[in-house]
Amino acid sequence: MKKVLLIEDDARLAELISEYLCRYDFQVALVLRGDLALEAIAREQPDVVVLDLMLPGMDGMDICRAIRKTSSLPVLMLTARADIFDQVAGLEIGADDYMLKPVEPRLLLARLRVILRWMDLRDRPARGALLQYGELEIDLSARQVCWKGQEVDLKSADYNLFVILVQAAGKVLSRDELLKRWRGIGFDGLDRTVDVSISRLRKRFDDDAQEPRKIKTVWGRGYLFSPIAWEE
Repeated sequence: MKKVLLIEDDARLAELISEYLCRYDFQVALVLRGDLALEAIAREQPDVVVLDLMLPGMDGMDICRAIRKTSSLPVLMLTARADIFDQVAGLEIGADDYMLKPVEPRLLLARLRVILRWMDLRDRPARGALLQYGELEIDLSARQVCWKGQEVDLKSADYNLFVILVQAAGKVLSRDELLKRWRGIGFDGLDRTVDVSISRLRKRFDDDAQEPRKIKTVWGRGYLFSPIAWEE
């Protein structure tokens, strides 16, 4: 049974989410204020945190930053703001995923399962779990990326997307397929988080944004990790 720490000041929504997750073998601990969140994390030792963005006492962004200073604990952020800037900002500071309110409990359950599956893969001892293309090395068991002999510190969400691309080297993956593997959702025609994350990855690996060769844009189809370009 996995433990979820739900940090949400809307008592009715919190009760709805808690009851639904408990039906599917999750244990849920609830915190109604942001300034009680870090103490609750230390006390409850959850497997995953569901974190509202707007909270009394301390907002979700500050809580997520504080978590990331000391822990890789997975965080799913809830936000009522449809602005893509706020959603991307949450991923930038270390959230593993986000959902817009109003929350559909079945979708939240699916997202949590995806996040926990990633964490299980991360923690599972792996044999021969080294991906290498030229000067790029990815140690899947350690979740460590090295480029030209230097470790590259990637946000959790960016790392997960990068691994999906690398493991499908030479194959074009559509936004829909990437989102399903990355976040457990399909492409709705509006979600730009794949594009934003890939833009960050290109910057980290010196891939020309105007004419990218390492992570190619295949117009009308999706994105491609090009093994040949990394070998050069």
